[in-house]
Amino acid sequence: WLADYLQDNPIETSGARCTSPRRLANKRIGQIKSKKFRCSGNEDYRSKLGGDCFADLACPEKCRCEGTTVDCSNQKLTKIPDHIPQYTTELRLNNNEFTVLEATGIFKKLPQLRKINLSNNRISDIEEGTFDGASGVNELILTSNKLENIHHRMLKGLSGLRTLMLRSNRISCVSNSSFVGLSSVRLLSLYDNQITSMNPGAFDTLHSLSTLNLLANPFNCNCHLAWLGDWLRRKRIVTGNPRCQNPYFLKEIPIQDVAVQDFACEDGNNENSCSPVLRCPAECSCLDTVVRCSNKGLTRLPKGLPKETTELYLDGNHFTQVPVELSNYKHLTLIDLSNNQISTLSNHSLSNMSELLTLILSYNRLRCIPVRAFDGLKSLRLLSLHGNDISLIPEGAFKDLSSLSHLALGANPLYCDCHMQWLSDWVKSGYKEPGIARCAGPGDMTDKLLLTTPSKKFTCTGPVDLSIQAKCDPCLSSPCNNDGTCSSDPVHYYRCTCPYGFKGQNCEEPIHACISNPCQNSGTCHLKEGEGSNFWCVCPEGFEGDTCEINIDDCEDNDCENNSTCVDGINNYTCMCSPEYTGELCEEKLDFCAPELNPCQHDSKCILTPQGYKCECTPGYVGDHCELDFDDCEENKCQNGGHCIDAVNGYTCICPEGYSGLFCEFTPPMVLPRTSPCDNHDCLNGAQCVVVGTDLRCQCLHGYEGEHCETLVSVNFVNRESYLQLPSNLLSPQTNISLQIATDEDSGVLLYKGDNDHIAMELYRGRLRVSYDTGSYPPSAIYSVETVNDGSFHSVELVAADQTLSLSIDGGPPKSISSISKQSTLNIDSPLYLGGMPEQASVSGGLSALQLSSGGHNGTSFHGCLRNLYINGKLQDLGARQNPGSPGSGNLWSNRQWLGNGVEPGCQPCQRGACIQGDCHPTGNQGFTCTCHPGWTGALCDQQVSNPCDGNKCIHGTCLPINSYSYSCRCQPGFAGVLCDEQDLDTANPCSLSRCKHGRCRVSGLGKAYCECNSGYTGEACDREVACRGERVRDVYQRQQGYAACQTQEKVSRLECRGSCPGGAEGQGTCCTPLRSKRRKYTFQCTDGSSFVQEVEKVVKCGCTKCSS
Repeated sequence: WLADYLQDNPIETSGARCTSPRRLANKRIGQIKSKKFRCSGNEDYRSKLGGDCFADLACPEKCRCEGTTVDCSNQKLTKIPDHIPQYTTELRLNNNEFTVLEATGIFKKLPQLRKINLSNNRISDIEEGTFDGASGVNELILTSNKLENIHHRMLKGLSGLRTLMLRSNRISCVSNSSFVGLSSVRLLSLYDNQITSMNPGAFDTLHSLSTLNLLANPFNCNCHLAWLGDWLRRKRIVTGNPRCQNPYFLKEIPIQDVAVQDFACEDGNNENSCSPVLRCPAECSCLDTVVRCSNKGLTRLPKGLPKETTELYLDGNHFTQVPVELSNYKHLTLIDLSNNQISTLSNHSLSNMSELLTLILSYNRLRCIPVRAFDGLKSLRLLSLHGNDISLIPEGAFKDLSSLSHLALGANPLYCDCHMQWLSDWVKSGYKEPGIARCAGPGDMTDKLLLTTPSKKFTCTGPVDLSIQAKCDPCLSSPCNNDGTCSSDPVHYYRCTCPYGFKGQNCEEPIHACISNPCQNSGTCHLKEGEGSNFWCVCPEGFEGDTCEINIDDCEDNDCENNSTCVDGINNYTCMCSPEYTGELCEEKLDFCAPELNPCQHDSKCILTPQGYKCECTPGYVGDHCELDFDDCEENKCQNGGHCIDAVNGYTCICPEGYSGLFCEFTPPMVLPRTSPCDNHDCLNGAQCVVVGTDLRCQCLHGYEGEHCETLVSVNFVNRESYLQLPSNLLSPQTNISLQIATDEDSGVLLYKGDNDHIAMELYRGRLRVSYDTGSYPPSAIYSVETVNDGSFHSVELVAADQTLSLSIDGGPPKSISSISKQSTLNIDSPLYLGGMPEQASVSGGLSALQLSSGGHNGTSFHGCLRNLYINGKLQDLGARQNPGSPGSGNLWSNRQWLGNGVEPGCQPCQRGACIQGDCHPTGNQGFTCTCHPGWTGALCDQQVSNPCDGNKCIHGTCLPINSYSYSCRCQPGFAGVLCDEQDLDTANPCSLSRCKHGRCRVSGLGKAYCECNSGYTGEACDREVACRGERVRDVYQRQQGYAACQTQEKVSRLECRGSCPGGAEGQGTCCTPLRSKRRKYTFQCTDGSSFVQEVEKVVKCGCTKCSS
């Protein structure tokens, strides 16, 4: 609006210009077009209240601002920045170095703030009042810190908080006052802490809580935690299943699944992490809140220091600075750090200790007192700086010490000029210094007392000595030599960063130049005599330059032939041949039809032509290299649904059942029925008689065994009313019962026996629960660690002996219980029920409240399969007829018609004919899946497919239909196998099978692998050493021209033939000599200044030939 106004009213004559933003900086306001004035990024939030003369703060230093989000993460911050814009709605402070959250009042200035992220710091404490003014914050993330406990004072002010994340801390206890004032919290995560116990009512103040995460905590399920199991079952707001870790017999059992009577404080298990614990560091001695750690050689604050400490003695140790962690101990009234090695103090290092009364820093190495070193110590009464090296104290250093009554400054070299006059007046005003501190200068002020010397004597007569000023700024005296860089150091006073060639505390010590290995590429460094900082390099062959940094281009004068490409190496080169040539210099033309290079496949014939080669294919194959098998089934003559199988240069017909002939042209013959020997069989229970050779056998239905299928060994309890009753005379005082079960249910009665006493085994929340009582009440109970409701069969064994019962699952270690009673044995007169019980049965105890709450046997019956029941080693016939007169008996007789309602024989879900055109596979209790035959689909394989490639299994290839129900796979290059699931190494990488011992594998233009041997080796695998070989050298050619010595202007790369040849000594056999050479012209430069051009014979290949005479 202002620019528009000034353009309409040109009354501004001073040339007012914009300062920001940068895009308009230094431009005249009256000359900027309206469209240039825009708000980008967070400028709109900063300036939207400009009409009220309010401009919000800029983005804090080291932070990033996007919209209303201020991101200060990953900046190594230890305090929350002071100047945060008021428009901020989300503040990210994660991944920093916070240890304590201080009550600075920052959140009172941020009314729009809704989310705070403080994760991944090192926060161990939160001051009371830190979140004052943060009532609008609804999400606080404190994940991955070091909090050991939570109390409501820490989170005071967060009345509107809805989400509180406390994951991955060190919290060991949750008390019933931890979350007072957080009634709006809906989500609370305490995942991955060290919580072993929680006080009853710990979450009662969280009225809005709907989601609670307690996983990954080492809960001790003793009597102190008994309330939690019932609370979890009632509230149903917990994530997952928090589990017990102690005691041992409850380890990994979900807390909400443990019966109330099993939460016990027995055998010394009475631990409660919420009880107050008094700790003392191992290096110290403690008496109440007084901790003494004197003369222990400490360099840092000992671990485990109690937060309640009031007096801390750290004298006689090796501290080099005041520990920053001391600011976390707010109850300290005395700190003794005398006789250490502290050389500097930092500003605000003690500012949080509002209760500190005594601070002793005597006999250290203090040289300088920062002006704000003692800020915040308003209660301090005694300060001892005696016996240090302090010369100057800046005015205002003691301004916060309003309660100070005693100051010890003796044995310090005080420099009493005009800058120290304030201190003299300050100690005189209250006689805070007892008249011990003396001046060490300047001039006639030496040995004068600070307390009694008149203030007018403190004068400045000249510049302060540099050694005095350097105590607070050590770099003023330029201690670093040889252009070293000086920086202050809190421990070592100052530190020098030395330039190359120097070392030592002050960079005074030269180092020789070769220590940093300046010569590259394995060059050798040599120092120049008398010059420690200068050097020269001896380069290996193939390199040059002052530091051997240049790889000489050996391709400048190469001998590669037939348009091949030269590739530079180190002191050599390699010729990369075109597809038609080979050899070291690509001088030999390839014979493609040679056995090692022949590209024609499947025994086809290779023929050389002027244009290259061609392949004459054997019958049945096609393609440029005869690589494709022609599909002879494309025009097959198979009849009557015969399946064509391709072969080389032909095919075969696979005939349906009953058909025959080359093309399946013959139909099946007529077969007349005849009388079967099984007409008069005696197979029981619906079994089928089959003839095997001359013998008759009974093929039993599922669940039956025996020669005539007379014994029922497995049953399936389908309905909730089903059960079996066995006669009581099967049991004895010493009883062993074993059986196998499969179910996916959470609950159900497996076995029950008892009237006034009982033994009971049931499924309880997926585990086996066994209770046993021979006369006492309540009965004893034990749980299996394993869950058995996964649909698979599990073996269960019960052994009862007198008053002891042992339980074993799947052959694992047994768990035992005992019942204390005067009665010695189990009452064996009562009936034994399997899988459930009748409504009229008398239940004296033992079944869990979870089972009985459903009423009668409908809520307790087992649903699943039971097989192989052995009682005292004898397999029981589950189909044997029961007593028909017993009320509510199972009515089981020796034939299937007598099985009760809901009890089915057998445990196999795959009944005959379940899958119409496929194979049946059981999947659990009574489920199954079908794998269909080719050409069929559907859940029961009862639908014929029209396209056999639907759902094909070709991995790296294309599906090709063969007929209406089968297909084949055509593989992509590099793959093979029926389903194209195998990598064809020869095609994908021809070099994968090649082994070049002294060389490297190359691929020819035809895709064939061959070995390129290193110099001095030969053979197909480069495994034979060549005695006669050419070694490449790079040097000048030399000639004698009269009295002048001449040489080529540049070094020339050439071969020198070296080595011996078989056949005897030279002159009697063969010699290593040049086989090929070229003539090249080179310019020679002579010592007399003349030059000439001459042809030189340059060797390009060596070998063994007959020695010349």
